[in-house]
Amino acid sequence: MYFDVVGRIEHVQVIAIGGRIREVMRLNRQFGPARWRKLKGIATVRLQSGRVCHAEVHWYEAHGKGRKKMKIKRILE
Repeated sequence: MYFDVVGRIEHVQVIAIGGRIREVMRLNRQFGPARWRKLKGIATVRLQSGRVCHAEVHWYEAHGKGRKKMKIKRILE
């Protein structure tokens, strides 16, 4: 991961659940079968350069598995 989430993720929204996720087969194979959800939200992140900014982040999540494959979609500043 090339960034760290600083604080809480706000304005969390579900993008897709289960079979509506394109990569659900890979997630099941890599992390185990579960009811996967793709989510997005706004977070304060610290980039590798040390810069702190707000960004829209996307990630996958399942009960008992936690957040996986978190990525920055766009910087909001």
